[in-house]
Amino acid sequence: MKYTFFSFLLPFCLLANFEQAFAAEAESQSSPDSSQKSSQVESFDAVSEKLVNRQVNLIYRIQKALSNPDPNKMRAVGGQLITHTIVVESFLKRQYPKPQALCNQNPSENASVGFIAPLSPSSSKIYCSLYNSSRELSKLTPILDRLLSRRGELAIVRELPLVSGEKQSDLVLPMSPVSRPNLGKLATPHAILEPSVESNASLIIGKRKKRAIVNYVPPVQPAIKPPSEAIKILKNAEQLLAAAISVFPDQNNVQNLKKIEAKFDHLVYDVDLQEKQTYRKLLLMPNTGIFRVLPHQAYLRPLNTVENRSQKNVLDRYPFPVLGKPKGKFTPNLPLQIVNGKFQLLSQGVDYSFMADIGDIPLENLDSNLRTVDTQERNILVNYQPPSKLGELLTEKRKIITGKHQNLNVDAKLNNTYLVRNLQFQLPEIIAKNQIISRKQRRYIDQLLQMQSSDVIVAFRPVRRHSDGSYTVTWRMLQELKDPQIEDLEDYLKFQK
Repeated sequence: MKYTFFSFLLPFCLLANFEQAFAAEAESQSSPDSSQKSSQVESFDAVSEKLVNRQVNLIYRIQKALSNPDPNKMRAVGGQLITHTIVVESFLKRQYPKPQALCNQNPSENASVGFIAPLSPSSSKIYCSLYNSSRELSKLTPILDRLLSRRGELAIVRELPLVSGEKQSDLVLPMSPVSRPNLGKLATPHAILEPSVESNASLIIGKRKKRAIVNYVPPVQPAIKPPSEAIKILKNAEQLLAAAISVFPDQNNVQNLKKIEAKFDHLVYDVDLQEKQTYRKLLLMPNTGIFRVLPHQAYLRPLNTVENRSQKNVLDRYPFPVLGKPKGKFTPNLPLQIVNGKFQLLSQGVDYSFMADIGDIPLENLDSNLRTVDTQERNILVNYQPPSKLGELLTEKRKIITGKHQNLNVDAKLNNTYLVRNLQFQLPEIIAKNQIISRKQRRYIDQLLQMQSSDVIVAFRPVRRHSDGSYTVTWRMLQELKDPQIEDLEDYLKFQK
């Protein structure tokens, strides 16, 4: 493939670096000494390994850009693909000027023309693997160009500065400064100056909550699915490159960004293996576990940014611990987070909870009757009876949130044990979304009003504080109480007139 049009656009420093890498190799080719031939083989192995490593990571960056709404990411990998392809072709032609003949898939055809491989079998395998993979990747160029134009619908795509570095004035306002884009930063989204308000109006049963800003409609985050043709090309290129990696003496030298980022993500949001080994004795007990309690900011989307809502967020990758057995689509959990240095349970819908700090009591010493807990705290946690009417439940929740009933959150302290009475409800969709029941649906009222709920007492104990303010926490479920019921859901139905 020829890149006559783009060749003069390449950064000269990039090509210069590769030229230096190939200089020793070129000298070895011109020398008849056998020791120089050994040097040539070493140079080929070193440079080809570097190119394979870069191509592996380029494939991963393209995979990420295909799902990223930021046009700067798409434009960056598009340019990297062009420059990398040219550098690979230049290197391969230095080794042998006819890669099509060397990498011919038909050995009988090669034999008929008296073809003699200029490289050793292992080097030829690396050569052809790199060549075929690079050719496969080059098919992505028109696809990336097309996707870049679509990304321009989400964020501003600014003109790139001229290659030679001279300044270019604005045609309309010659005196105004020209904004130079930085592809390493996020592009400016079209929906800017997003106010710090709730992303959607939370529903109070029977009516909508008053909006903080009249008639404000928050921007809808895009759902981006990578084209199947692009995924297929990347998969083929990756498989072709695997043949070269298998030949390298030490395959660990190929640093895969995908694996590195996965380890870093695990380090930031999850517990490590050593912590699980440390508390192995506790984790062997039933209804126990260990997880990382994160600051609540980890679950929030930064304002004035665009994200792909189809991609897994932090909560999808590292969900809250499950308490008990899932009940259909309803999964009781422990939605614990850190807010301003305090432990707090994420409250959604009608859910609410009580929390108490009972001091330095190991989880192993607790029992289901809470005999080691102070009498007053035990009575609040064990003897509390939740209301059976929806309006009273919402009133109870407001009292807890405002501190009129019982503190919802407590200061986070290491090696203290906390007890939680956690009540969770999965209201019927027709109630939670204020849906109107059609005439045909009226015969299925009983099925439409089915709900799931959970009421548990769980203890947790922070055992390590991390530099980012998160905590490693061990937990143990002590009691699973009778599922609370709501008796007046039928009063909130809306029928079609």
